[in-house]
Amino acid sequence: MKVDLLVVNAGQLLTLAAPAPRRGADMADLGLLRGGAVAVHEGRIVAAGLQDEVRSRYEAERQFDAGGRVVMPAFVDPHTHVLYGGGRIAEFELRLKGAGYQEIMASGGGIMSTVRATRAASDEALLGESARRLARMRAQGTATAEVKSGYGLSVEAELRMLRLTPALAERTGMRLVPTFLGAHAVPAEYAGRAEAYVDLVVEEMLPHVVGLAEYCDVFCDEGAFTLEETARVLRRAKELGLGVKLHADEFAALGATELAVELGAASADHLMVTPDAARARLAQSSTAAVLLPGTSFGLKSGRYADGRAWVDAGAIVALASDCNPGTAPNESLPFTIALACRMMGLTPAEAVVAATLNAAYAIGRAGEVGSLAPGKAADLVILDAEDYRELAYRFGSNLVWQTVVGGNAA
Repeated sequence: MKVDLLVVNAGQLLTLAAPAPRRGADMADLGLLRGGAVAVHEGRIVAAGLQDEVRSRYEAERQFDAGGRVVMPAFVDPHTHVLYGGGRIAEFELRLKGAGYQEIMASGGGIMSTVRATRAASDEALLGESARRLARMRAQGTATAEVKSGYGLSVEAELRMLRLTPALAERTGMRLVPTFLGAHAVPAEYAGRAEAYVDLVVEEMLPHVVGLAEYCDVFCDEGAFTLEETARVLRRAKELGLGVKLHADEFAALGATELAVELGAASADHLMVTPDAARARLAQSSTAAVLLPGTSFGLKSGRYADGRAWVDAGAIVALASDCNPGTAPNESLPFTIALACRMMGLTPAEAVVAATLNAAYAIGRAGEVGSLAPGKAADLVILDAEDYRELAYRFGSNLVWQTVVGGNAA
């Protein structure tokens, strides 16, 4: 059979064949084959297996020689705030001098600093800045990423961010999943009137984001939104047909993890201070636990989510960059993997699953990306390494030799 592309001579081929998503011991199974090949036709995987078998069944005019390197699914980043204007370097220096995240936020910095810069930026400026960030993410192996709003915090500014996301996908050639995060912070014009701002989110913003966003997220924590406010926003989002996600248990355990389970959320994210009972409940559910080690690193925090406990509890564990201008200006899932293994207790294999197949599940894309299986999008990464464990072992350099999205190399 003729196909468009054959990727051959993979020293290690990580297929991550079924099941999906992965839990517990299944997170150690990468479907690793030595001497593998992948056949691609019209942007889709036709076959992924041992090289002799694949080459005996398929031929192609275009052939890509991996040269004995690792070939694996492209990374999926299920939690990013990559669309924004400006930066927060000054706040970084303040943190180095001892200022805390919530202290900076209370003084008018933090999220509101980025809100001001994002509102002031033109569409082209936002697209240009954000496309450059995504290009760096793609160069480090990410082909699919969630993109949150949340730096507009007014009806029109939030809608603008969501409307720009498809243009950003077209400009970068990446697969982007839009999430509405209008309940990211209470904007300055609503200072002291959080209830009125929640009214705005529920009554005016949410009806207008249907068709523009796939998910609705809320930052539920001390200094952000209460559990009651979070529940109100997310219940309305569900009524309107949106999937739901939560920023949960980053600084304080307010019950957001339990709410995520109650609502059947796609994911609960951060989970740095989740109590054992809440962990057990989430682990028994279909809600993914998205862990963000880059945030702890960015905050100079010694407190990381307990990845080992989450895996051992049987949760659907995923990893994300949390790319944002304040706490995690992190564009690298390989660095995230290296951190997760050192600071969260994951093994290299578990971290790879968490950054591919389980990450895809956390944003509703497990049937499309995250593994090298027939029918899925031909999104793959070739590492300049002979062993996938180099991803966890090395840090500070980019091991990605080539990122392929839909059969097209970057």
